[in-house]
Amino acid sequence: MPKKGITGHDEWVLTEALATALVALEQLEAKHQPSAHMDDIRKMLSSGKEPAAVSLHLAQAKCRLFPDLDPLEIYREYGIGEEYG
Repeated sequence: MPKKGITGHDEWVLTEALATALVALEQLEAKHQPSAHMDDIRKMLSSGKEPAAVSLHLAQAKCRLFPDLDPLEIYREYGIGEEYG
C-alpha cells in the first residue's frame, strides 16, 4: 500500500509544526507578533479538526517548549482536563 503524502503522516507533522510555531510566536512581545500570519496559522491549524484536538496540540506544544512549567496548568490553560476535575 503506497504511503499517503511524503512521510505517510504529513498532516500530523504539519499540525504539530503549526501548533509549535503558534505557541512560540505568542511568546513574543505583542508589537513583534506577526498577527496576520498568526491568524492564518490558527485557520490552518483548525481546518477540519475538532476544537478539542486543536487545544490538545497547542497544549502539547507548550509543554515541549516549556518543560519546566507544570503540564497540568498548561492543559488547564487550554481548557483541557476541566471535565475530569
